[in-house]
Amino acid sequence: MQKIIENLTAQKQRHIDELFEFLRIPSISDLEEYKDDCKKAALWLMNNIKTAGFDNARLYETAGHPIVYAEWLNAGNDKPTVLVYGHYDVQPVDPLGLWYSEPFEPVIKDGKMWGRGTSDDKGQLFMHVKALEEIMKVDGKLPVNVKIIIEGEEEAGSSHLDEFIENNAELLSCDYVLISDTDWVDVGLPSICYSLRGLTFAEVKITGPNSDLHSGSYGGSLDNPANVLCSMIAKMRDEYGRVTIPGFYDDVLDLDADERAGFARIPFSEEEYCKLLGIKATNGEFGYTSIERSWARPTLDINGMTSGFQGKGSKTIIPAWASAKISMRLVPYQDSDDIAKKVEEYLKKLAPPTVTVEVEILHGGNPVMVKRDGKGIQAASQALKNVFNMEPIFMREGGSIPVVGVFQSVLKADSILLGMGVPGNNIHAPNENYPLENFYEGIKVSAHFFYELAK
Repeated sequence: MQKIIENLTAQKQRHIDELFEFLRIPSISDLEEYKDDCKKAALWLMNNIKTAGFDNARLYETAGHPIVYAEWLNAGNDKPTVLVYGHYDVQPVDPLGLWYSEPFEPVIKDGKMWGRGTSDDKGQLFMHVKALEEIMKVDGKLPVNVKIIIEGEEEAGSSHLDEFIENNAELLSCDYVLISDTDWVDVGLPSICYSLRGLTFAEVKITGPNSDLHSGSYGGSLDNPANVLCSMIAKMRDEYGRVTIPGFYDDVLDLDADERAGFARIPFSEEEYCKLLGIKATNGEFGYTSIERSWARPTLDINGMTSGFQGKGSKTIIPAWASAKISMRLVPYQDSDDIAKKVEEYLKKLAPPTVTVEVEILHGGNPVMVKRDGKGIQAASQALKNVFNMEPIFMREGGSIPVVGVFQSVLKADSILLGMGVPGNNIHAPNENYPLENFYEGIKVSAHFFYELAK
């Protein structure tokens, strides 16, 4: 292992030069004009993986952007198989005027690399490619069996990945999935995420009269769809911040004492949090801290509302309709389809007979939890400890990575979320960045992980 670490240190400049070449490809998956660039990024990555020692690396075409796949399976049947997942596509760069430098011309400044994709997810997935490359150079083999799958549509909803996984379950079969697409709790605090919230996303539309009406002539004689919608939404949470949908909490896994104690040890200032967000105070479900609410409790939020006249000046109408988009973040062991059914039933029950209510479930995904004492998590924990000389923090994540649930349900494999990003990386925003230390040390963490897992 020492020889591998020495080689990784000696190859720092080459690794960053290669990454910058990768970052310069504007692989924006959600914009049609960048379709050729996405194909270019996939081909570049495939060739780089081949150079790393994976002779069996190829592209799988989809109805969207291609999937990069590679495998090295010579460690033996007595060794576990790890599927390394990442995505080569990136977010759009608008608004361009807020960038300090060109988004697709990466630069190094203040100990960070700046540019689109540095953290999400080119920089993070590339750590594993370089770690595997150096292991192959030094040992001539890998300590475990490794498969690699890199998609090009994560930022566009992974439109074709679920189908690919379901149709290629045998090809992708593995014991663990290794993913680096998450953040640490804070700078300098190595962290492992062991749970992700799920999601149910719905849109409700309330329809009243067959057209907008004069509020003077008709006001008070019929229900206003906007008023009705506001009343319905107000009834979906009580004064203690709990969601009122019947059965909403039936399957919720409560936080155990060890988790709550662990969260309490995380450096967190309520005052600084409020200052950062520009708010006067936090609020949420009674009896839980801000960290517990955002990581481990289910929520219901209005993401947008539309109705009536919204231009300048006044237009005194009763709108014909009103709509709202509603998202529910779910925790283990809630089921997205079950919650979708319950929210639809509840909204229709809340609506008075004077209006028509339509509920459309737009999309969803189930929450995920990996056992903290599992072999994969423990190998990741030891790898971080080997490199950073401290015990990593075990954390949950309030957001969702839907493909993690697919890996779990289709491949029956737990995902190891070994992210190396940090708060302030500005992913999806102007001036995306990634600490150089986390990139360089992340390659070492990756190398240690494969050896720890082999034990």
